[in-house]
Amino acid sequence: MQATDTSATSSSTSSPAAPTIVTAQAWSVLLASTFAFMVCFVVWMMFGVLGVQLREDLGLNGTEFGLLTSTPVLTGALMRLPLGIWTDRFGGRIVMTLLLAICAIPVYIVSYATQLWQFLVIGLFLGCVGASFAVGTPYVARFFPAQRRGFAMGFFGAGTVGAAVNLFVTPLLLDTYGWRFVPRVYAVLLLATAVIFWFASARDPGAGKASGSLLDSFRVLRDPRVWRLCQYYSITFGGFTALSLWIPQYLKAEYSMTLVMASAFAAGFALPGAVLRAVGGILADRFGAHNVTWWGLWVAWICLFLLSYPTTDFVIHTIDGPFTITLNVPPLAFVALTFLLGAVFAFGMASTFKYVADDFPQNMGIVTGIVGLAGGLGGFLLPIIFGALLDIFRIRSSCFMFLYGIVWVSLILMYLSEVRRTPITGTAQAT
Repeated sequence: MQATDTSATSSSTSSPAAPTIVTAQAWSVLLASTFAFMVCFVVWMMFGVLGVQLREDLGLNGTEFGLLTSTPVLTGALMRLPLGIWTDRFGGRIVMTLLLAICAIPVYIVSYATQLWQFLVIGLFLGCVGASFAVGTPYVARFFPAQRRGFAMGFFGAGTVGAAVNLFVTPLLLDTYGWRFVPRVYAVLLLATAVIFWFASARDPGAGKASGSLLDSFRVLRDPRVWRLCQYYSITFGGFTALSLWIPQYLKAEYSMTLVMASAFAAGFALPGAVLRAVGGILADRFGAHNVTWWGLWVAWICLFLLSYPTTDFVIHTIDGPFTITLNVPPLAFVALTFLLGAVFAFGMASTFKYVADDFPQNMGIVTGIVGLAGGLGGFLLPIIFGALLDIFRIRSSCFMFLYGIVWVSLILMYLSEVRRTPITGTAQAT
């Protein structure tokens, strides 16, 4: 196993396609790509806010609300793999521009929907904007030297700040002009972003250099490291996406907040989960992807344990009569814990793609697509599971209980497969 890791690292540092310096063109590509990704993420998370109003208008239960908010995430996940492949073959500039322009159509059509099934069908098409991550990550990485790719991909990944922008801007547009005005504005924004991106970006230096057939590209799936990265990213990105969609309505119901206030408080989770992603890339460059991922999951485990505890009254029978102790998570504590949770999820998202750049420098497009697909599927399934758990157990914090269990299992698997360098079968392997 060590020999494989060493070889992979060596190939990443000696790649002939890697630039030796960070040029002005590289910075232009990075900024343009990050802005485009941010706009895409605003649109992708749109139903997280609009869905709260639609839940009241359409009379949706928890499961239906979870399905509404997560449907765009499904196609955003499924399309990451083909878009990652097309980026390797045609270049990130062309693929990103076409994606922005084409997705403006279903976004605009949302404003005419009146029934749940219509929102679900249209949501499948507009969700393709979420696949922009699989385009921008390999595209940006090719303009930076190997020792700076963690930072570059982390900086690009900070475009997930669009989740926080959505939480600030969408409620204001909704309250002022009504919800149907929101998708129309975002459709125009996508078209404008496509024009800006085209002129600010550059030809992809890796376009058309993918070797072998399409079938050859998928042989990377035989590498167990790819599946470990899928596991990590389904937790960090999947958890971040799901909670960004779920927390506004959680705060509205749990703490009786208005939608605008709930969205503003929810930004306490979404904002660090986006902005600090670049910091996570720097940390991964300096301390290694494994260390950042391992310790980040431990911090997430502690935060989720505290958030999982539902409001509880303990009645103690004393000699003077019953004495009640109430345990709950007050709003400020909730914001502080979710802020920390968002930060470590951001570090984990960045460190996962540091793994990709180090171990798969010649297949970044397809590996990014595969790993992004796993993360997007996590973001799709989790809100539905959150809604089902709420409908079944009637406990709002059940969403955090579920994530706590997932992180706990993942820490055990990571310890067995990486920390001890021991396969799951229990067969010892020399380190």
